[in-house]
Amino acid sequence: MTADEVVRLDAVVRGRVQGVGFRYFVLAEAMRLGVTGWVANERDGSVRCVAEGPRARLESLLGLLREGPRGAWVDDVGATWGPAAGNLRDFSVRSGGHRGD
Repeated sequence: MTADEVVRLDAVVRGRVQGVGFRYFVLAEAMRLGVTGWVANERDGSVRCVAEGPRARLESLLGLLREGPRGAWVDDVGATWGPAAGNLRDFSVRSGGHRGD
C-alpha cells in the first residue's frame, strides 16, 4: 500500500472514551483530514470508527484516536486495514446500536 492509496480503517477505541466528547473530536479531526466514514459509541463502552481515505491521512487519524480529546483515557486501539468500499460519502456521528455498513 502506498501513502496516497485509498483504503479503509476500522478502529475500536477502548478506555474512558464515552461521555467525554470523543465522537465529536473524531468528527472534527476526520473532517479536517478530509476522510469519509463514521464514528459511534458501542454497547460495550468502546468507540468504533470506520474511515476511508488516503492511507497517510488515515494514519494521522489513527494517531489521534490513540490520543483522544482532553478528558478521555485511551487504553487500547484495535485497528484493521482493508480495501476501501467506496460507499461512504461524508463523515458522521452514528448513534449506538448501528449495524455498520
